Amino acid sequence: MTRPDALPDALPDDEPESLERLTDRLRAYETAYRAGTPLVDDATFDALFERYQALADAAGLADDARLDARPGLEHAEGFETVAHRVPMLSLEKLSPSRKDDTGAPLSMRSQLESWVARRRKELDLLPLEQLELFVEPKIDGISVSLTYEAGRLVRAVTRGDGAEGDVITTQVRAARAVPESLVGVSAGVVELRGELYLPRSAFSAHNARLLARGERALANPRNGCAGLVKRKDTSGLAEVGIRCFLYQVAWAEGVSLPGRQRALLAWLEACGAETYLARTHVARDAEDAVSFCEAFDRARGELDYEIDGMVLKVDDLALAARLGATGHHPHWGVAYKFPPERRPTRLLGVTVQVGKSGKLTPVAELEPVALSGTVVSRASLHNFPELARKDVRVGDVVRVEKAGEIIPQVVDVVLSERPEGTSKVEWPTRCPACEGPVVAEEVFLYCTNPGCPAQVRERLVHFASRAAMAIDGLGEAVVDGLASELGVRTPDELYGLTEAALAKLPRLGEKSARNLVRAIDASRARGLAKVLVGLSVRHLGETMSDALASVFGSAEALLDFAARYVAGQPDALEAVAPAGARPGLVEGLGRKSADVIFGSLDAPAMRAVFAGLAARGVDLTARTVAVAVVEGVAGKTFVLTGTLPTLGRAEATARIKAAGGKVSGSVSKKTGYVVAGADAGSKLTDAQALGVTILDEDGLRELLGG
Repeated sequence: MTRPDALPDALPDDEPESLERLTDRLRAYETAYRAGTPLVDDATFDALFERYQALADAAGLADDARLDARPGLEHAEGFETVAHRVPMLSLEKLSPSRKDDTGAPLSMRSQLESWVARRRKELDLLPLEQLELFVEPKIDGISVSLTYEAGRLVRAVTRGDGAEGDVITTQVRAARAVPESLVGVSAGVVELRGELYLPRSAFSAHNARLLARGERALANPRNGCAGLVKRKDTSGLAEVGIRCFLYQVAWAEGVSLPGRQRALLAWLEACGAETYLARTHVARDAEDAVSFCEAFDRARGELDYEIDGMVLKVDDLALAARLGATGHHPHWGVAYKFPPERRPTRLLGVTVQVGKSGKLTPVAELEPVALSGTVVSRASLHNFPELARKDVRVGDVVRVEKAGEIIPQVVDVVLSERPEGTSKVEWPTRCPACEGPVVAEEVFLYCTNPGCPAQVRERLVHFASRAAMAIDGLGEAVVDGLASELGVRTPDELYGLTEAALAKLPRLGEKSARNLVRAIDASRARGLAKVLVGLSVRHLGETMSDALASVFGSAEALLDFAARYVAGQPDALEAVAPAGARPGLVEGLGRKSADVIFGSLDAPAMRAVFAGLAARGVDLTARTVAVAVVEGVAGKTFVLTGTLPTLGRAEATARIKAAGGKVSGSVSKKTGYVVAGADAGSKLTDAQALGVTILDEDGLRELLGG
């Protein structure tokens, strides 16, 4: 078996293709969500989307090539979309997986103390002035905005993209999830925020009714609630039992409100709304808040609703209002993420996934186990040395968790439950897809056969991906058909496909074939850098592809240099700086990576692909970017590390380049600035050691002129 089919959760893949696979999954989840049949819970999707943004940033993916939606963000067909008067922003997160610059884990307490210190500084509080935190459960449900006029419900709106959402007033009313009127409120206008949810008991009862009618059961309470509130047919919604916790007043006119968060929840209860006031706590400091969160984590299994963490807010609402927000999250609150859930299950077998570069990745086949909102039957074993280190054997009981609450991975083995007669998993000596020879490189095994059908398939998928040529409609299923039915093996052959040939493929009709031909044709103008990204050359990611395209200008010049480098000509070898030496022809390109990149580009098969692309009219020259030189930026080298509050890595990179600067992936004495955001890693440490100037986002914006 060369590749596990339809993995329920993404496998870690150290190659760039993991971004494309994640993109495809997110699109599928969006489609299912809008159809009212969500496949994953909201927390899982949010975590997936955060990983997507991080991978897109790392790849330098341009904003116009990125996904800009999550489930619920796009307008659902048949629903009116309205703008939120006050944006519904996501919260900044404290995570148990966060590490410091040395790679050591950062405790939740230290993270919260840092967050509190920043808020105190913004508020200019004196040392003896207390900043109390209101701690409440973070419900795993559907965020909703409710507008009441003179105490009567007039509109309910989904969170959407935070700026606008879909009107679901009819659904919310039919479900009887919120008060139709607020007790004691007879004037003014108020917008309340809350979380629609399906209690576990109601979920079980509803599934029992569905099964009794011979219908498909809901996957979990969060998914069920999401689908139900997007259902056009509202009949029967009242009996389902959807409820809503209210927790915030976004804005109000003509309504008198309390000044603290705890008192606000009490006011909402007095108005007839449901809140979780009884399960909240006002903490005097970070230690007190974290202790309450840890206790809540231990007891959350007793609740009749699902939570995925806690929310900590500034209790004094006047202070909270002074703190304001960024374009992504408010400063008055922060989410406390619970440690990842770990579950034991039986390892049934180990299969091998073959990547586009020939990398062989072991995959655990498991007895299905419910984990963090989804049922997991496969998990990552990372690589064969890691599998051996953990001594994982078929038949073992293993503990599984989702890394970052996203990717299932085998954590360890429960040795006390190991059955007799087990043996170590053998490392493959031949590729499972083509029986080609296997070689070891560092901790990975690779199939050396470039014609391996698994590699061919994965390379075509990658070439069409958003990070490369962005060919809409050329996903995995279509590529399977191209390879098996039409014999397509190399990227240049895509540009010779006709509508008539494509229309004969399974799942493709005339219209889809016509759209695909148009998408392929449009990709001809992407330019050399995108072509290089798509060719699946190891060590040739988006940053290095941009650099090579910029330096050489055309594929002809690049291939000429590659030939001279491979031939060992002194001028070509000297142009590439040895590892640790001064920057050479391409900054950040060391001798080891250069050997792989130029050797791959000079190979006869790769030269044939370039010739085929040129013959079919694909642009193999560098696309120029307009530069408006900014003093202090032009000629300087910048290194980005960590997550910036509002600027994505791609946007920051584009702005630096547009001002005449350069962006590198490594810190050296030649580095002008290191721009550090949250969770900055070893690059920040290197900058400090070398005395390189360190900027935050505000400093970068000031340098760029705003």
